[in-house]
Amino acid sequence: MPKISKKNWTNWHHLIHKSLLNNDHFIPKNIQLLISVSGGQDSMALLHLLNELKDHYNWIIKVWHGDHRWHDKSSDYANELEHFCSLRKIMFYSDCANNENINNEEKARNWRYDKLLKRAKEISTQSSDIKTVYIATGHTGTDNTETFLLNLARGSNYAGLRGIPKKRLLNEQFYVVRPILIFSREETFSICKSMKIPIWEDPTNNDLTIKRNFIREKILIDLENIYPGCSNRINNFINKMSQVNDERSDLSKLALLSCMNNNSLERKKINSLGKEARATLLNLFLKTKCSKQISSKNIENISSNIFQKQNGQIDLPEDLKIIWNENYILLKN
Repeated sequence: MPKISKKNWTNWHHLIHKSLLNNDHFIPKNIQLLISVSGGQDSMALLHLLNELKDHYNWIIKVWHGDHRWHDKSSDYANELEHFCSLRKIMFYSDCANNENINNEEKARNWRYDKLLKRAKEISTQSSDIKTVYIATGHTGTDNTETFLLNLARGSNYAGLRGIPKKRLLNEQFYVVRPILIFSREETFSICKSMKIPIWEDPTNNDLTIKRNFIREKILIDLENIYPGCSNRINNFINKMSQVNDERSDLSKLALLSCMNNNSLERKKINSLGKEARATLLNLFLKTKCSKQISSKNIENISSNIFQKQNGQIDLPEDLKIIWNENYILLKN
């Protein structure tokens, strides 16, 4: 299949193409892309655009669909989507969920990523030529705004307000990427309408008992009526927060190195810092040996004890201990 012609090249193609050219490490060339497709406007717009750009980057496009069985037509949607992919010679994978195991948003999300990882491993193992597999999801800038508002309402910490990451490592082998975070839901609808892409809209999207749906259909609509364009402004703020957080992370790593002495921290240097800085550096220090996330409340408690008590130790996950004396802070098994 030849590269997309100039006649069919749209501004949406250009924007994704530009974002890829500006960041060689975002989605590399010569890989397999496993696209998570629900059938809704966002994932269908993603599938269409990436499939049309694939020859520019020598990608192999494959689709995974998760049937949550949340409505009576879910199996019909899955079959129609499989037919859609078959006509375009796109390999199609699907999994059906046990409704009892995905009875809330968090469980459903965990189920999807678990299945995506298993499929990605399967594809990587089966391929003799291209082993690298990236997972792509159809998250948009609108999803980013919704996530920010949900996390803000929950009382998330600073890092939690940076929104949906454009790219992150799911485990030691597979990256998940979100190429259409640069678009809003209004734009993905326009993409599907303009390019005559079919949409299989999940009726549960209208269920306002689901928090994200309530944010989308009630809160954001009311905010847009009061402050037109606020969704874009919130999304721009999220991007700035993400950049500031990345900068803060880089500077914190440098600060941690300046406090290190062999494999321990110099306690006097740590205690000379402010409360927030101490907690940040201790959290980084703990991550050098502890893979399990420690809550911000526990980090603050550890920091407070080290600041106030001359000597002490605190048990940590994975059979670790943080031990301190007048001069040093150590991590031991």
